[in-house]
Amino acid sequence: MRLLKNDMMASELQSPSPDALAALLDWYVANDVDVAIEEEPVNRLVARVAEEAAPEPAHRPLPSFEPAARPHPQATVAAAIATAMSPEADALAAREAAASADTLEALKDVLTRFEGCALKTTAKSLVFASGNPAARVMLVGDPPGRDEDLQGEPFVGPPGPLLDRMLAAIGLSRAEVCLTNIVPWRPPGNRAPTPQETAICRPFLDRQIELVDPDFLVCLGPMAAKELLPTNEGLLRVRGQWFPYDTGKRKIQAMATLHPAYLLLQPLQKRLVWRDLLVLKAALDAAPV
Repeated sequence: MRLLKNDMMASELQSPSPDALAALLDWYVANDVDVAIEEEPVNRLVARVAEEAAPEPAHRPLPSFEPAARPHPQATVAAAIATAMSPEADALAAREAAASADTLEALKDVLTRFEGCALKTTAKSLVFASGNPAARVMLVGDPPGRDEDLQGEPFVGPPGPLLDRMLAAIGLSRAEVCLTNIVPWRPPGNRAPTPQETAICRPFLDRQIELVDPDFLVCLGPMAAKELLPTNEGLLRVRGQWFPYDTGKRKIQAMATLHPAYLLLQPLQKRLVWRDLLVLKAALDAAPV
């Protein structure tokens, strides 16, 4: 029995294998774990009070007479500007940065370097676009999810294959359309982006649509529809209807339909999307290239 107990203790003390550690890290990422906690709870308020109430030492250390290093004037100004940045200032900076891009590649580079949106600090990748950069049909989805964040491309998670079948049903493929999202970074925990985050990202989306210059714009999901369509009605009320959208170059037709991720949870709603797709196909057939 003693040998068995010792063997069990030895096995518990063995270091986990690299595969086990990798699996554990993947589990952490999948569940948005970003903070480690201790086994025993620590009341940090009590610790802070005790520290503040601690008596001063009888003999204080002599002060240092070495001159403190002065920060460079430019660094001081830069720090002051960064501290003074507000959502309004970030939105203005986003508009100026987006307007400076003359091509989609330049816009992607601008987004890579842009630091004015908090979503970038928690996301792994920039999810910019995929498909045809000169497509007649551009699809804008709700914010990217975990799989999109990991791969840096829109609609690569479980809804992706369903979207491919939806497009194929009306004679289109992923390579023939342009795919993007209303924000280029995944919100933490797949939450909805805040109005401030959406406002900061909006100039980049507007510029992206302007550079693609599609004939038809399709909003996939309620957040995309609310952001891009000139209506306050819910998605189920406005889906399948055409609305005007100004690309910056011309006015085009825009419509909304249900997101493929929603259809995976509510398969019976596919019949509604099929009707919307037929509306899009009729418009494409009526306005050939």
